[in-house]
Amino acid sequence: MSVLVFIETEEGKIKKSAREAISYGAALGDVTALALGTVSQDELATAGENGASKVLHVSDERLNASLIQPYAEAIAAAANATGSEIIVTAKSSLADAVVGRVAIKLGASLVSNVVALPDTSNGFQVKRSIYTGKAFANVNLTTDKKVLAIKKNAIEVKTDGAAASVEALSVTLDDSLFGATITSTEKAEGDVLLPEADIVVSGGRGLKGPENWGVIEDLAKTLGAATGCSKPVSDMDWRPHHEHVGQTGVKVSPTLYVAVGISGAIQHLAGVNSSKYIVVINKDEEAPFFKAADYGIVGDAFEVLPKLNEALKAALA
Repeated sequence: MSVLVFIETEEGKIKKSAREAISYGAALGDVTALALGTVSQDELATAGENGASKVLHVSDERLNASLIQPYAEAIAAAANATGSEIIVTAKSSLADAVVGRVAIKLGASLVSNVVALPDTSNGFQVKRSIYTGKAFANVNLTTDKKVLAIKKNAIEVKTDGAAASVEALSVTLDDSLFGATITSTEKAEGDVLLPEADIVVSGGRGLKGPENWGVIEDLAKTLGAATGCSKPVSDMDWRPHHEHVGQTGVKVSPTLYVAVGISGAIQHLAGVNSSKYIVVINKDEEAPFFKAADYGIVGDAFEVLPKLNEALKAALA
């Protein structure tokens, strides 16, 4: 089975979620990866570690702007050129806008938020997350070509492959596809960014003020985690809005989510309930978040976090 995997890059590096998509594709068949814009050949060759046998590179600098229309055109053209039956990408804000257009161009079925490999025992059925992770749906795809957008952190990354060959791919992209102009871009800051994080440490109003956020940042640094916060915290400008986790903020699905001093309102839970494990630290034993937690600690965050951090440092040393 021929599989084309579109890999998103950022600042010249392949995103972790893209590597998950490659690993997913490798479990289905022979993977050709596709990269768009300016990326080094050495970086693209590392896609082989995740299961790609070959990487096609459309190096048109106009694609560096990540515009929707030319991306859809390039991906569809690559799918046709390779005769790929399945097109795979990681689900993202960019992919959400692109994959629908790709599916229309190819006459393909489309499923987003995919969380498991397809069941091909009787057709082609995929499992997807729905209702902000509260339920799953099994979807049958009946068209010859299929487009699958994989939910972040749902697939284990394969790392034992050899370097992939990298080949240039020429795609004709009309100037009319570049009609939109990005006037400015505001990027989230931090050593680890929320959308890509495998571990997230979040704080709520229980931290009492922005001056106390050091305990959150210290724990995050020890764990190699991203930092997040509840909506009230960002509304009060204790933390930047790009750290707001929840239904109206960033939705995350890390392996581990640590919630400190957060009560667990339904809007916050909607943004984190796809996490594999949830740890809640709160001095209020009646906090609703404990009902969703895999592990809970009833205690004062200013006493618990320093001790937890020291214990983790010793264990990880």
